[in-house]
Amino acid sequence: MSAVAKSKIKRPINSRINARQSEQPSQDVSRFAEAAAGLVEIGKSFYARGWVLGTSGNFSAVVSREPLRLAITSTGLDKGRLTPAQFLEIDNAANVVQGDGRPSAEALLHLAIARGVDAGAILHTHSVWSTVLSGSHASQRGIALEGFEMLKGLEGVRTHKHREWLPILENSQDMIDLGECVSKILRESPGIHGFLLKEHGLYTWGAGLQEAKRHVEILEFLMEVLVRSGAAQSA
Repeated sequence: MSAVAKSKIKRPINSRINARQSEQPSQDVSRFAEAAAGLVEIGKSFYARGWVLGTSGNFSAVVSREPLRLAITSTGLDKGRLTPAQFLEIDNAANVVQGDGRPSAEALLHLAIARGVDAGAILHTHSVWSTVLSGSHASQRGIALEGFEMLKGLEGVRTHKHREWLPILENSQDMIDLGECVSKILRESPGIHGFLLKEHGLYTWGAGLQEAKRHVEILEFLMEVLVRSGAAQSA
């Protein structure tokens, strides 16, 4: 076969390789835009329910695994009025690689969760219920949720007899240390769907945005039930 003929065979193969290489950045851009749009809607919904008032709460979604990249809210924003342009893309050390602004200091916690449970989305709320219960049950280091039909809304749970343990971690302004505590609790409590920071709020996650949103709704509902039924006072 002539050299010319051989080159004609090789070109389509090289073209396919180049196409795959150039496809990855465009896929990541698309995933980032999709994640930001979805988190904007979640922010509006959670704000309306009183779960992220003021500038509280932060949300993230995994854009890529290799390398690890998250789309995450900038710090100090009204979650009821988020726009896609206010989201940042951060790397596995919480450095901003796309967008204008500064990520929440709690970005390190989002990264710890994304690595620890292979989550696709992480949502953090500051409801009245989580604040009250995480304070009143802090000495017990967690809250047991058992016997509620709503538990079946958590991924993998098939019966109301399931016992869901919601760990409570001491809050800290040292995010490196707190991130290590998060990683430790995820290793020590496999299968949990969330945890609380003392007198702070709830962290939960899911394989994707809709699963994570559902977990927030389930856990916030159950915490409200406990507070309204007097569990906070009896702890």
